[in-house]
Amino acid sequence: MNNELRQEIAHWLSQAGINSQPTDSMPTFVLLVACAFLATLAYLIVRRGVIRALNIIIKHSKASWDDSFLRFRVLEKLALLVPALVMNLLVPIVLTAHSLLSVLIDRTLSVLIVILFIRAAFAALDAANEIADVRLISRRLPIKSFVQLIKLFMFFVGVIIAISIFANQSPVYFLSGLGVATGLVMLVFRDTILGFVAGIQLAANRMVSRGDWIQMDKYGASGTIEEISLTTVKVRNFDNTLTMIPAYALVQDAFKNWRGMSESGGRRICRFVNIDVSSIHFLNEEELARLEKVNLLKDYLAKMRTELNEYNTGLIDNDELINGRHMTNIGTLRIYLLEYLKHHERIHKNMTLLVRQLQPGPDGLPLEIYAFTNDTRWDVYEAIQADIFDHCYAILPEFGLRAFQVPSGEDMRQIRLAQDLTQP
Repeated sequence: MNNELRQEIAHWLSQAGINSQPTDSMPTFVLLVACAFLATLAYLIVRRGVIRALNIIIKHSKASWDDSFLRFRVLEKLALLVPALVMNLLVPIVLTAHSLLSVLIDRTLSVLIVILFIRAAFAALDAANEIADVRLISRRLPIKSFVQLIKLFMFFVGVIIAISIFANQSPVYFLSGLGVATGLVMLVFRDTILGFVAGIQLAANRMVSRGDWIQMDKYGASGTIEEISLTTVKVRNFDNTLTMIPAYALVQDAFKNWRGMSESGGRRICRFVNIDVSSIHFLNEEELARLEKVNLLKDYLAKMRTELNEYNTGLIDNDELINGRHMTNIGTLRIYLLEYLKHHERIHKNMTLLVRQLQPGPDGLPLEIYAFTNDTRWDVYEAIQADIFDHCYAILPEFGLRAFQVPSGEDMRQIRLAQDLTQP
């Protein structure tokens, strides 16, 4: 059939005034042009017909995940395979009389098909990665790491297949030679291999996920994980700088993940107020009468008055404060703050709630508030904490207490001025 077609073309060329024989190169050239035309026609039919129809169906579908295939033009890249396959099918038939040229073009087209297929597969993998991001699957698994690993594997396989096609050897022949180069591969792709292994460990143990707030002082990172790739973890710090951490470093080195705090629904307040020890004293009747008007202390003071009166009754010389039990301003303040936190609408009631004294030191007696807010957002948390301690500092005079503060230059100036005024 090929010979008959060549004779028809040669006859047609002779009628057109071109002297040509069936075995000449001119009929071959015409056949190649015809093959190219058929390949182009097949591409236009698939691209303008089938692919366009599929894109319309995808755009009007209710599902949103398939839109990623449109953005990454997966179908359009697959359509490029059609002309290459048509040419690869027809060219060997056309070039039966030119074996060397037929082999060269056939191998070139075969390599082109491999390249186009890998290109389309890369686009499909990128679309799958985007779908995983949209569906928040990547928050649980390092999908991008697996996508990059598959791409790397496909790239090497494609290179080996391409070389085997040009060398007319089985791909197994070249794969067997990789064993010799294993040491070199381990050296060149050390970070990639370590990153992949680390990615599996991170995913299996759920150590980190996209969106987690991590803190890793060694690398100056304190912020939210934006991306987990095959070799690095991208962290956007709270000052909007970016830190790239090697994936294997998260397995080898220590870091802090605040995800547990976010998932628990409570964020800890652990701060203290230094009380001037010289301002601590027993409460007298006048102070008790004033504090009994405080709603949060009414029940406590009534209960303590009854308990202390029963204890102190019958004691010898109970007029002396040292001989009995009496309420102190620091103890009453501690109870007040505890009740204040229990009634605070922004404090988590199902988590630890303490107001305690710490070890006194040169800066006074630390009175610590240990509680959890019911909102873990940073700005809200800071506002709640500031509001609580604003109130705490403001009520100290009501209990006859003072916050300890190291004397400033102004304090020393006032002392010096007072001394000058008292001197004759």
